[in-house]
Amino acid sequence: MKRFVSGESRSQATLFPEFLDDFVTEDNPVRAIEAFVEALDLRHLGFQGVDPHATGRPAYHPAVLLKIYLYGYLNRIQSSRRLEREAQRNVELMWLTERLTPDFKTIADFRKNNGKAIRDTCRDFVVLCRRLGLFSQAIVTIDGSKFKAVNNRDRNFTFAKMKRRAEEIEKSIEHYLRQLDSADQGALAVTEAQTAHLKEKIAALTEEVQQLQAIEIRRTQAPDQQVSLTAPDARSMTTRGTGVVGYNVQTAVDSRHHLIIAHEVTNVGSDRGQLSRMAKRARDASGTSDLNVVADRGYFKGEEVLACHEAGITTYLPKPKTSPSQARGLFPREALRYVPERNEYRCPAGERLIWRFKNVEKGQVLHCYWSSACPGCSRKPQCTTGIYRRIKRWEHESVLESVQGRLDQKPEMMRLRRQTVEHPFGTLKAWMGATHFLTKTLKTSARK
Repeated sequence: MKRFVSGESRSQATLFPEFLDDFVTEDNPVRAIEAFVEALDLRHLGFQGVDPHATGRPAYHPAVLLKIYLYGYLNRIQSSRRLEREAQRNVELMWLTERLTPDFKTIADFRKNNGKAIRDTCRDFVVLCRRLGLFSQAIVTIDGSKFKAVNNRDRNFTFAKMKRRAEEIEKSIEHYLRQLDSADQGALAVTEAQTAHLKEKIAALTEEVQQLQAIEIRRTQAPDQQVSLTAPDARSMTTRGTGVVGYNVQTAVDSRHHLIIAHEVTNVGSDRGQLSRMAKRARDASGTSDLNVVADRGYFKGEEVLACHEAGITTYLPKPKTSPSQARGLFPREALRYVPERNEYRCPAGERLIWRFKNVEKGQVLHCYWSSACPGCSRKPQCTTGIYRRIKRWEHESVLESVQGRLDQKPEMMRLRRQTVEHPFGTLKAWMGATHFLTKTLKTSARK
């Protein structure tokens, strides 16, 4: 064909057959997978089948199956059936496995039986990155994102859902019964077929009520008063005006190379109790003693910030904007300045709120302050609706104030957080497709 690039005939023989290695370039990522897996001590990591049985059919070496899984996740292939097909047609996988083609069940069983070893392999990768000096900046950003489980929203039940569905069924049954009563009294011209159809609907709804009663027993026995039928560990979580049944994936990301150095899959929808645990995991994984952690206001909780402070971890995160006084048009708490030398507060009117007493609320020691000048103050309508404006100060409030002070000096930290930690989540969700997790339990989803 003139003026077109010509291909090579499929029936053309070659004098010197090409090696499989010739089809894989020197900078191909599969060579990195090969080098990484071959450098692992699979026996020490706990992989099953490293020592083969003396009898029976020979098994695939765990290294081969691990290479297949790593290749799959790096190339957006989660399904074991798809990995089976790729091993038969994909030149890169042929090179990686030396033309071995395990079936999908062998691939799936490998993941099922080696969950802990696979997680330890991830830790070994982090150790390798640490040895290469990739975590030298000592700034880590933490965030969480909701990932969908393989559980339809209709198969997740909370108290509100159960109540709403029970009311809907009750109204439907009443409606169908009224139709039957009207037919019996001759008010409606209803055929026998229509009557039978109404009775079938009532029977189906009655059966659904019995199913809901059984589910309600399971729901009340659950610690969080919630049950999911397909993925039992998945939970209903709020995500920006809507809801998703899934898991809350926590990650700690290195700000220099955007590498995930620590991660955890939880079924707790809130991030408020995750800060110190993820920060300590990131510190241990990176091997950095002087770690700086950046997170958004969803992680702000006094006890968590204090735990980081006591562990020697420097935190940057803003306070939540949830002041009830400011919402009512009154002076926010921040308008009253604390004077540490005198252990008192100064209000916008210049009055002193002195220490009165301390008490314990929800396990926290709180100090209470107010001023005797409040009843006659000209600015009282802007300050409080009560007799006095009372301020309660936590005994470790100075730790929280130091966090706010650091953030005021370095506001660019929040921009760094957005640039660092949100991008990996977007990439992962794009790779994983509409249903992020295809496995059904918290333990198996954590492996993925």
